[in-house]
Amino acid sequence: MKLFIKLVLIFSVIWTSSCQQTKDFTIAQTYQEPEDPSPATDQNWSAVPQGLQASVSSTDIRFVRSEIPKIEPQSTWEGVAWKGERTAAQLVLWSNDSLTEVNTKISDFKSDSGATLPSSIATINFVKYVLTDVFDQGCGHRKPEDFPSSLAADALEPVNSFAIHAQETRPIWVTMDIPKDAKPGTYTSTFTIDLKGQASKTMAFSIRVIDKVLPPASDWKFHLDLWQNPYAVARFHDVEPWSDAHFDLLKPIMKRLADAGQKVITVTLNKRPWGGQTYDQFEAMIEWRKKADGTWTYDYTIFDKWVQMMMDLGIKNQISGYSMVPWGNEFYYFDEAENKEIKVKAAPGTPEYNDLWIPFLAKFKTHLEEKGWNTIKRIAMDERGPEEMKAMLELLNGHAPEFGVSFADNHKSYKLYPDDLKDMSVAFGHPVDAEDLTIRKANGYISTFYVSCADAFPNTFTFSPPAEGTFIGWYAMAADFDGFLRWSYNSWTKNPLQDSRFITWPAGDTYIVYPNNKSSIRFEKLREGIVDAEKIRILRDDFTNRGMDAELQELNKLVAKFNRNTKPEDLEGLLEDAKEQLNQLAEK
Repeated sequence: MKLFIKLVLIFSVIWTSSCQQTKDFTIAQTYQEPEDPSPATDQNWSAVPQGLQASVSSTDIRFVRSEIPKIEPQSTWEGVAWKGERTAAQLVLWSNDSLTEVNTKISDFKSDSGATLPSSIATINFVKYVLTDVFDQGCGHRKPEDFPSSLAADALEPVNSFAIHAQETRPIWVTMDIPKDAKPGTYTSTFTIDLKGQASKTMAFSIRVIDKVLPPASDWKFHLDLWQNPYAVARFHDVEPWSDAHFDLLKPIMKRLADAGQKVITVTLNKRPWGGQTYDQFEAMIEWRKKADGTWTYDYTIFDKWVQMMMDLGIKNQISGYSMVPWGNEFYYFDEAENKEIKVKAAPGTPEYNDLWIPFLAKFKTHLEEKGWNTIKRIAMDERGPEEMKAMLELLNGHAPEFGVSFADNHKSYKLYPDDLKDMSVAFGHPVDAEDLTIRKANGYISTFYVSCADAFPNTFTFSPPAEGTFIGWYAMAADFDGFLRWSYNSWTKNPLQDSRFITWPAGDTYIVYPNNKSSIRFEKLREGIVDAEKIRILRDDFTNRGMDAELQELNKLVAKFNRNTKPEDLEGLLEDAKEQLNQLAEK
């Protein structure tokens, strides 16, 4: 039985609090966390007051399980949000005592005017720890034993009860989704922590809802492209790929992605477009079959079901198909004459390459036209060289020019092929020349940036400071990009709930959400930055339409602070101040 399977053990314990009240107690038992490979040994836990300690804290702090929180305890949380926005709070619990059983709940949010937001807008998550390592040199093969390892607080377990061990720090992450029809005003709520054998603790929550509406994620303009790996889901949950059980598992985790504003569906036209760089290999979503007479047939069954599912979830702007230039230029098909799978190495520009792709493109175009998807299809490549790209584009433009190309570009290829890269993403730290961005916007092309294992900042590794995820959205707007690309939504490691380390890159590089549709601190902070970017866009349009030049100038000056390639000395403070000013501008 795998450790990830959640076993919920419900039992009632009658106990007497300091108020002599009888309470029912419920504790959720979840998957096992890994052992701490480097627990802090210099902590004076005996100095911690008796009983469970609790405090509200910043969402920018990633707490360490074996360390006493270095914060000034506080029992109030205050937030500001637009209608339709998600906001988050973090609390932290710690204790020197033995096992403490904890139940949490949050009350309805009520305003002075009598308006109410139900407690169901809030989701309580206990934060779980996962093994991580360090950046070191970034990209490159690594053995876990050669790098310092520790535990990182990251996975969000959506339960409202937990068991806190002695000399342990345990964060709680609370998300609050403000209804789009909420009445403006200040709402208050009480977050209650019930403790077995101890007096309950309460935290006062206050959220001010301002009279601005954030549209649904499907209408956000921010172009988010996190590559999906459906094969990891099948392997981890031990189900047949593309079975009904597989699709049932895929839908909630991909809905989470859609709700973050994802615009692109990742599809594999052929097998292993990135070679063997992930734990779970990408198989072909289209079956290539060469008949005995030399003609070709293609089965689009899996491709169609996957794309339609994603579209039904709200991800429908673009289909990116990998790849006409895979790593190693290796392609696979089933040969009926030989009755086996054939692997062929065919570089762009060679006769072997043309023999593979010309018949495919002809039939693929027809199929996409029948499905009504031909206008949003892109042939996608990842960091391929100029010579290969040039030969590929000659063939593509001769047989399917309407597709266009989606390209993760680290060669400034947008200057070589200005009319071909309809969706182009450049490596962070390599900005696009302003005149090129202007031309691309005028043509309706997408221009984004990406980060990879090479970037110590900003990033979404399991050891990255949470605020770096938020910075990504602000940087996109400051540098005039349309959005952000990251190759790794859910290319899980062997045991992703326990160990985020991988054999080739810094820990967490391969995924940002967890099995069983668990979110993470990293993903929520990235989403937070995307929401900020959307709010910036909305305000820019609003100020322009209303002729509010002074406010527009103030907003642009604020955003420009984030057009930088190095980490600010106080990133958290810079973001906090910027968010406050952004909301102040929203009320003008």
